[in-house]
Amino acid sequence: MKRETYLAMAVVLGLAAANQAVRAEDSFANVADKVNAKLVKLFGSGGFQGLASYGTGALVSPDGYILTVSSHILDTPDLLVHLADGRRFRGKVVATEPNLDVALVKIEAKELEFFDVLKAAERPLAETGTGVLAFSNQFKIAQREEPMSVQRGVISGYSKLPLRRGIFEAPYSGEVYVIDAITNNPGAGGGVVTTRKGELLGLIGKELRNNLTDTWINYAVPIQATVKGKRDDAEASVSIVELVERKEKYSPLRPPTKNAGPGGYHGIVLVPNVVERTPPYVEDVAKGSPAERAGLKPDDLIVYVDGEQVGNINHFRDILDKAAPGTEFKIEVRRGDRLQAFTVKLEKMPAKGK
Repeated sequence: MKRETYLAMAVVLGLAAANQAVRAEDSFANVADKVNAKLVKLFGSGGFQGLASYGTGALVSPDGYILTVSSHILDTPDLLVHLADGRRFRGKVVATEPNLDVALVKIEAKELEFFDVLKAAERPLAETGTGVLAFSNQFKIAQREEPMSVQRGVISGYSKLPLRRGIFEAPYSGEVYVIDAITNNPGAGGGVVTTRKGELLGLIGKELRNNLTDTWINYAVPIQATVKGKRDDAEASVSIVELVERKEKYSPLRPPTKNAGPGGYHGIVLVPNVVERTPPYVEDVAKGSPAERAGLKPDDLIVYVDGEQVGNINHFRDILDKAAPGTEFKIEVRRGDRLQAFTVKLEKMPAKGK
């Protein structure tokens, strides 16, 4: 091959590489403009004891319905909503779902840009490694027509939410997107995570920290999220989509009763709880107990209960001690160098002396 041909090929490859580099650093300004038109800034209760008085919401209909997190800022008759075009409205809370930790707010406006939640929920869950954009009014950077903050990140995981804020448990404990960006700050709750094309993926949650590792987490609740509970004494489930579709006619679920009851019997005796975070090692298993029939043994280290990581004895007791007889739990233990799973079905407490 002639030297001129090599040079020509090198030039073509160099231009292609340069063009690819430019594409990799393309601005997301156009996407941000489109997404910002579908977001609102919320201003309400708070402003004291470290509680922010501002937040974020996403328009989910052309006639002014707004999806946001259920938070203290909504507890006011003077809720203010700022649109991306600078207009201000009074907001009214019309529906909440405590188990999903979300709420719907209504403003009297029409012909608005909005996210199609039903269409978004029909798409499959985003995979780990997907590049995303996070939009919110964190730190109250924006008011009136000022644009929201935009962050670029990656979905680094898809996991349950064993978290709390101070002494307050997270109401929603389902699967969430864990985001590789610092998205969950004051005011960010109710913002959105989208694809890099601006397609809705999830709702940014409130500030929470992992009660197992004592670390803060950045996460978003998938728009497909569903929880179970009871309605009119019957088992039921509800999704974010249902909340948006029912609007004012929506009736919240009662929390599931799995961890509420007179207390069932499992027969697991744990090691003495002598320090604050004693690992849940099995010291003994009562003869003839559900745990013995399931196959648990002394020296097993309990790692997961129903897929939720259990980091200490107190956490294990929080999950099992109030569960009613008849409740089944999948308990995963580390035995030697292997992880093994067992199903334990709680029974009525045995009579004293037996």
